[in-house]
Amino acid sequence: MAWLLVNHYSQCCQWAVISQLIPDNPFEPLKTKQAKKKSIGEDRRAFTLEQRDLIIKAFENHSEYCHYSSLVKFLFWSGCRPGEAFALTWGDISSDCCQININKSRNLYRILKSTKNGVKRTFPSVRGSKLQKLLLDIRPTRSDLSTLIFTDKLGDPLISAVLHKAWNGQRYKSNGREYRYLGVVSELVERGHLPFYLKPYATRHTFATWAITQGVSPDKVAKWIGDKVETVLKYYCHPNVVEAECPDF
Repeated sequence: MAWLLVNHYSQCCQWAVISQLIPDNPFEPLKTKQAKKKSIGEDRRAFTLEQRDLIIKAFENHSEYCHYSSLVKFLFWSGCRPGEAFALTWGDISSDCCQININKSRNLYRILKSTKNGVKRTFPSVRGSKLQKLLLDIRPTRSDLSTLIFTDKLGDPLISAVLHKAWNGQRYKSNGREYRYLGVVSELVERGHLPFYLKPYATRHTFATWAITQGVSPDKVAKWIGDKVETVLKYYCHPNVVEAECPDF
């Protein structure tokens, strides 16, 4: 982001120089190399279904972070990117909660933008599935279509830092001492209930991996999660995939 901003400023100033609005471009001597983009999907491991359900139950029963249990369920059961879930409103959900229109995302500054690859998609939830029941349960009796589905405890738009705090916890220093507070998942790992730690993005990998394992074709999974078929084939595909409707796994 810093590299992009510096280069945009430089381009603006270069235009101003050509337009004789300023004498020179102060950014021209600054030669910056573009930082390599670190993909949050580098670790493509997935939780088992038992581990997934353990995490969900831990969120439901947690005294501080139970508010985010619905969000965690939604991420696990839809494969939606966290930023896309943060931007969802009730206007994006069909009246029977079986159609979820994913067409925008919210970045770390709470700014709305398009999805990661700019692709709009509709996720079809099976009637009677856990996902449909979740949306029906949390849908308010009366709400504006622009009302966010998932918010923080204060009702403000969510950002990844809030989810990460609930998932992993936080560390901070005070008076020369470092303090660490565990999140729901990091606490499960610390207590030996989970064999390894994965970031919140693993909810997406878990959905895609188990959808393939349940027999859903890679092209359907790619369409549902808004990814390329090549990515699904490379990271999530298992032998013996067949055509199928979205299973309620």
